[in-house]
Amino acid sequence: MATVVTREAYFETGLEVLSALGYGGLKLAEVCNRLGVTTGSFYHYFESWSAYTRDLVGDWFLALTVKRVEALRAEPDPRKRIDAIFDIGFHLPHGAESAIRSWSSVDPHVRAVQVMIDRERVDVLTKAALEILGDQRLAQLFARWALYLLVGYEQSTLPPDADGLAWMVAQQLDALDSGRFSAPPESTPWLYG
Repeated sequence: MATVVTREAYFETGLEVLSALGYGGLKLAEVCNRLGVTTGSFYHYFESWSAYTRDLVGDWFLALTVKRVEALRAEPDPRKRIDAIFDIGFHLPHGAESAIRSWSSVDPHVRAVQVMIDRERVDVLTKAALEILGDQRLAQLFARWALYLLVGYEQSTLPPDADGLAWMVAQQLDALDSGRFSAPPESTPWLYG
């Protein structure tokens, strides 16, 4: 008897495949094999492979960003909000996130979603940091620092080092708590052109 799976199971499995095999490993046969279903079962939920991949990226955006950001905004204490943001960052499916970021370099739809996700993540961190630091530019830099740290961790070819990442985040949070920031630059032309 064939296994019955949910639409959500296809998305979870797609992220698992991305995490394990990268964007190049995301194939219909791999997803179906992992779920123990036929391609006919797949087409019960999705009209085509491109519809599935579009919906997979949309589900990733909704589940791992939009819903979490909405919950974070409900926390009135900005420092607790920042702790929650970093906790979410520690528990992201880093392999899948890395694969999706690579995928975004060749697929305009995935790129557009990636841009929205980066903006949402930076926006929620900037707003929380602004409440603590009182300086818009400094808050933006703090948020970008966190995003750059996360993206670098996910994209690096070095072996994952969760303890090292936790130490780096602790250093960033210590700087926030102690207010040990130098004046932020207004612009740094040599960085951009």
